[in-house]
Amino acid sequence: MEWTNQAGRRIALVEGDITRVAADAVVNAANSGLEGGGGVDGAIHHAGGPEIMRELDGIRRRIGRCPTGAAVATGAGRLPAKYVFHAVGPVYRDGAHGEPELLASCYRKCFELAGERGVKTISFPAISAGIYGYPMAEAAEIALRETVAHLAKPDTAIEKVMFVLFGQRAFEEYEKKLSAIGNRPSASRGPATKS
Repeated sequence: MEWTNQAGRRIALVEGDITRVAADAVVNAANSGLEGGGGVDGAIHHAGGPEIMRELDGIRRRIGRCPTGAAVATGAGRLPAKYVFHAVGPVYRDGAHGEPELLASCYRKCFELAGERGVKTISFPAISAGIYGYPMAEAAEIALRETVAHLAKPDTAIEKVMFVLFGQRAFEEYEKKLSAIGNRPSASRGPATKS
């Protein structure tokens, strides 16, 4: 499924493996220690190779931990990308402990890193919606809201944002939220395809 705004900038939903989708930047759902982990984090390090972790080692020596809601950039190793943006999403408790703002901040920080690097295409996983327990529908709402807002900025270099979602349930939740955005008068919806 794809959505296009009036400036021709696109959001695409893809069900699959984020490590196999070519983009200028791929976003990693990282932990605050920047030490690798399971899920998307583990897959990105496995596919990208040890050079990503070596670069993170240097970042950890400089900054220590990466705060929740923030992100750091490294090269992409063997991934089909130039950069990896390691974003630290919130662990979901009940939604009343700043989780929505922290999750939104992850997306804004990644767009900021993209702007600094002239990124035109970027792929995101469903940040915090795996082991961190963020309800998928709420995570999708925040991710898409922040993305639509960023793509509306006249000075953004980003042409396409891809959400690479693991599993049918995640894809369907994002599809529902993106369809709702597509029905608003300020946006037009592109062809409904999965790729």
